[in-house]
Amino acid sequence: MARTSASAVKEPASYEQAVAELDQLLQRMEAGQLPLDQLLDGYRRGADLLAWCRQRLQAVEEQVKQLDDGRLEPWPRP
Repeated sequence: MARTSASAVKEPASYEQAVAELDQLLQRMEAGQLPLDQLLDGYRRGADLLAWCRQRLQAVEEQVKQLDDGRLEPWPRP
């Protein structure tokens, strides 16, 4: 049986696209629309997308820290 390499996993074009795909996967899983094998594949894809989103958020947080001289300030609420 062939295994999919990590480099063959399709990365989302944007954070928003990743969140949208995660939402669609979750809806299909919760609705019971996936056979068992596809459910497992969906879970794996969801885990990959979640890790990707966390990496993006961490990268943005680091950029904000650099812009704010090493401090991460809470966002002001309107």
